[in-house]
Amino acid sequence: QVVSGTLNSAFTTTSTSFVATGLNVAITPSATSSKVFVIATCYLDDNAATQQIWSTIYRASTNLGHASYGMMASYASGARLRSNHSMSFLDSPSSTSALTYEVYIRTSGNTTSFNSETGSIVSITAMEIGA
Repeated sequence: QVVSGTLNSAFTTTSTSFVATGLNVAITPSATSSKVFVIATCYLDDNAATQQIWSTIYRASTNLGHASYGMMASYASGARLRSNHSMSFLDSPSSTSALTYEVYIRTSGNTTSFNSETGSIVSITAMEIGA
């Protein structure tokens, strides 16, 4: 099975800890031996100079990337940073319950916009892979 989620609204944060963006997808594996392959794309704009942005994918409350640095990072020094982050992860949840995967981001403290381009759509896709 393949399921997708999209988001066509903007999300703004100054959080230095990972926070949910609202871009998520739910999937219910058919067997505990199944794996779930998750792909997410996102657009980030730091609105300022000298900024760092990190993004990651969570399954419920579990960060599937590095605890501090997530899965993707962008850095800018002296210039406005606009970047696309594409992430993928092969998860082994060992579950047949409904699972929610969501993109989280964090910043170095300045205001960062997620999916701020007018009319843009970001997406996340989850695919069950049978064992």
